[in-house]
Amino acid sequence: MTKHSERLYLYPVWVRIWHMTNAILCLILIITGLSIQFSNPSTVVKFNAAVAVHNISGIILSISYLVFFFGNLVTPNGFHYVIPVKGFLNRLLRQFRYYTIGIFRREQPPFPVTEESKFNPLQQVTYVLLMYVLVPFVIISGWGLLYPEITISGILGLSGLDMTDLLHITAGFGISIIMCVHVYFCTIGKTPTSNFRSMIDGYHESH
Repeated sequence: MTKHSERLYLYPVWVRIWHMTNAILCLILIITGLSIQFSNPSTVVKFNAAVAVHNISGIILSISYLVFFFGNLVTPNGFHYVIPVKGFLNRLLRQFRYYTIGIFRREQPPFPVTEESKFNPLQQVTYVLLMYVLVPFVIISGWGLLYPEITISGILGLSGLDMTDLLHITAGFGISIIMCVHVYFCTIGKTPTSNFRSMIDGYHESH
């Protein structure tokens, strides 16, 4: 295989800048969110500082998400988030088998990365869930907590603000779990660091 065929330019500059910005913001939001949720005198980030940083980071994340959303509308990057329905379950099971069995037998990935398809089926489901469900959910609920007057006053006899808070925390927890799994799977590349380098130079190195 030639060197050209081994290195695919998959991540344009705007995607890399967005991705790194998003990663930093999410890390800050997780740390400050935990500091707010479990505030006590020994918390690493004090409550008032955590609230201020969390709010500012959330506003920047909202802007960052708009860049991602509109970027996917006007560039080919959005195509990677479109899940083909036909045969999808079968593809999902094949990829699941690879992650649980095949990878330990050093088998070749069933869905190698190409310029037309940079995500495998499991990645597609995860990223669509993350970027089109959980992130919008945490942003909308976050704005609801920042401006309580815009939230619904009550839901099924429960406080609308309490429900918004619960949903915000739940969505944030889901994002945190996905981020941890995402970092782990990033080590499963040609080398343990190659996928991280791709977010610097834009090139994916195939196995």
